[in-house]
Amino acid sequence: MNAPSFQDLPASAYRGRFAPSPTGLLHAGSLTTAVGSYLHARSQGGQWLLRIEDLDPPREVPGAADAILRTLEALGFTWDGPVIWQSQRLTAYQDALDALIASGHAYPCACTRREIALAGHPGVDGVVYPGTCRNGLAAGKTGRAWRLHVPAGEVMFMDGHYGAQCQDVAHQVGDYVLKRADGLFAYQLAVVVDDAWQGISEVVRGADLLDSTPRQIVLQRALNAPTPRYTHLPLLVNAAGEKLSKQTLAPAIRPDQAADELRLALTRLNHAPPADCQGLDELWSWALAHWSLARAPAAPVPV
Repeated sequence: MNAPSFQDLPASAYRGRFAPSPTGLLHAGSLTTAVGSYLHARSQGGQWLLRIEDLDPPREVPGAADAILRTLEALGFTWDGPVIWQSQRLTAYQDALDALIASGHAYPCACTRREIALAGHPGVDGVVYPGTCRNGLAAGKTGRAWRLHVPAGEVMFMDGHYGAQCQDVAHQVGDYVLKRADGLFAYQLAVVVDDAWQGISEVVRGADLLDSTPRQIVLQRALNAPTPRYTHLPLLVNAAGEKLSKQTLAPAIRPDQAADELRLALTRLNHAPPADCQGLDELWSWALAHWSLARAPAAPVPV
């Protein structure tokens, strides 16, 4: 078994990242998050890394990953180092899972979704796992997935935009999946391993992942991995109040209208450029000179 390796950065070094999933083309919600993440890193003289979270082939759209990269390039984003593809990091995730199993932090689970739904109670992200297999598999049962043994107690952290956050992960989420029954690694494991391996100092992402942060902190502690700072940006919502996403048929960003798309994203972050600021270079220069996280809205932004 290989122990997972993590990077240590100097306290003064800033390293951020953007990590889209290729389940569709880049849309306004993802672009707004990317712009905020990019400006927050570059305005501090920091690095900005790009990672493609292609861990769920059944949900991925053929060609979407390359289209996302081309769109980001068309809008003037530049990133440090090579693009990291999670599909090429499976050995690292297995090493981390093996370390958790060896330390007693992970266990096999034989439960089906139906069994969990019947025995669990509602939580922040669906039904809370009732702990059926926590103390061992029942006779004749075979493990289908691997779960993290979540310790009791509240997890607290200070979000860079929304302030103090607190969640009782054991009660509100339960022992969550690290490797699925279909053999695919879960998002929570992969993102924690990659953020630590890449030395990410601050994660800036959409507020839809605010509730996931305590889960990631629990896992970081189990792996003895560093915990980055976390900052979440407001979601974009449609006329029905739904999060703008691929699932709600959010229209794709238009690379051939890059300056207009960037201006819109900046305006939604409450950083509307002046009318005489034209072209990508001018827009980015203005945005970097005027970026302030405190100006970004907290409430969902209607589009």
